[in-house]
Amino acid sequence: MALLDQIRAHAAEAPDEEVCGLLFGDVNMIDAAQPATNIADDRRHRFELDPATLFAAHRAARAGGPGIVGHYHSHPNGVARPSARDAADAEPGSLWLILAGPEALLFEAVEAGPIAGRFRQIEMEIRDRRVALPPRPRHKGR
Repeated sequence: MALLDQIRAHAAEAPDEEVCGLLFGDVNMIDAAQPATNIADDRRHRFELDPATLFAAHRAARAGGPGIVGHYHSHPNGVARPSARDAADAEPGSLWLILAGPEALLFEAVEAGPIAGRFRQIEMEIRDRRVALPPRPRHKGR
């Protein structure tokens, strides 16, 4: 299944809640996604990745597995743009794939971005069931 189709299917499993997961790849390509449990108290309006899933992914990456480049989440009653809450949680350099209905948009967290003061939108290109990324500057900590 193509990457975006997989993520959309995950969002369709809980259409009234924010679903979330991890994105894997490198600076050129998002190769894979892994669903995670949303452990937020109010899953209708926010998400919090299950720490066990996140820690396991970091351990796997340190052992030579795929690197985490960001995450995805859905906005079930909104638009596919970062919210003020998203901006407060964003770490520079991380990718944020946001879904709302059939729309899926990709953003990169930056120090001072034009969207919510913390993001810039990145154009996606689907290649071989993966998501290709345009060249972009590297950030500290990445």
